[in-house]
Amino acid sequence: MKPQSYLNHIRFYSPHHFVYYPVLILFLVTSIYFAITSANQLLWAFIAVVFVFLFCLAFMLRQHYALILQNRIVKLELRYRYFVLTGNRLETIEYKFTDDQLYALRFASDAEFLPLMDRALKENLSGDDIKKAIVYWKGDYYRV
Repeated sequence: MKPQSYLNHIRFYSPHHFVYYPVLILFLVTSIYFAITSANQLLWAFIAVVFVFLFCLAFMLRQHYALILQNRIVKLELRYRYFVLTGNRLETIEYKFTDDQLYALRFASDAEFLPLMDRALKENLSGDDIKKAIVYWKGDYYRV
């Protein structure tokens, strides 16, 4: 597996991104075409609206469920990691960070983790800035 970095940490799920969505878009375009050119315009317009609804619903649900679970797991991992590195509970200072900052910190190596936490608080770094500041990237290969 290729080492993970800022440039390649985004992940695709092929059946969903490259099969389901293209087929759904094809059906949507076809139904819009028939809604414009067919004698049964109302029926095809309704079918087009159904495909738009299915497209939006599939995208929202897939993202929503996976991200909620992933975010919970990342926070638990960060709490454990912080405890192992410091002997203290992260919950005592966790409120000072935004979720975006916390999620970005998971990519930092153990050597960079605590200094980046301090820097993120002092300089109010965004999650993207934290990711760019990481020198030794700790890959998250099981992301959804």
